Amino acid sequence: MLTGIIALPALLLYIYFANPFFYRLLILVVAGLALLEFYRMVLPAERKQEQLPAVAGGVLFVLLTATGNATAILAGMSLLLLFWVGWFLFNFRDLNSVIHHLGLIYLGIFYVGLPLGLLAALGDVPWGRQWVFFILLLAMASDTAAYFIGVTFGRRKLYPAISPNKSIEGALGGLAGALIGAVAAKYWFFPVLSVWECLLLGLLLGPLAQIGDLAESMLKRSFGVKDSGHLIPGHGGILDRLDSLLLLFPPVYFFALLRGFG
Repeated sequence: MLTGIIALPALLLYIYFANPFFYRLLILVVAGLALLEFYRMVLPAERKQEQLPAVAGGVLFVLLTATGNATAILAGMSLLLLFWVGWFLFNFRDLNSVIHHLGLIYLGIFYVGLPLGLLAALGDVPWGRQWVFFILLLAMASDTAAYFIGVTFGRRKLYPAISPNKSIEGALGGLAGALIGAVAAKYWFFPVLSVWECLLLGLLLGPLAQIGDLAESMLKRSFGVKDSGHLIPGHGGILDRLDSLLLLFPPVYFFALLRGFG
């Protein structure tokens, strides 16, 4: 609670007041830390030498994606493809696992790098910071409602193989929280959104936030770790805080781009 009380207001103030350079700088730092946690978690000890190049490549991809330029993004994907295929071709060590390890490198780039790159690009669209606050409010409302409804009324397990403590009742509460958070955003700081757009986004993003949470739980369970890291006291790692957000950044970015506000 103490970490949240200190960190959350500081984060919101930073996002609100930061100019485009410092806004992207924050995302690049977060991306670097999240990618480092990811590769430390998924790559075996014998492939430790790939961790830092993988993080550097992922951060580069975030930077290129942040431009919102399709040519730059495709160029980054092509360069990373050439580099890592060539790298593993001449440093394969064990032919039985090399493709698995190569796939994990790319999973980090697209699971962490692509969403955070689009979050950075979101800052350049009209009402960009409001979109960021919209995502944060919706995700927090969904997580909070899912927790309290699940603790109070949860009886039926949602997905025990992945997350034993989550319930169907909690998931429904999370969806309700997402809808409430989306509508609250309109009347609090995002007046150009219609109520129907808020409801549509709540219905889309609420389940995606919970899927993102489950996806990171699946990832951690498959590699036998409890937390992705220990950077945030009482909260685990950066990835543990991003889990319900990562899948929200791409659809919101494209919705904002297509919707366009004058």
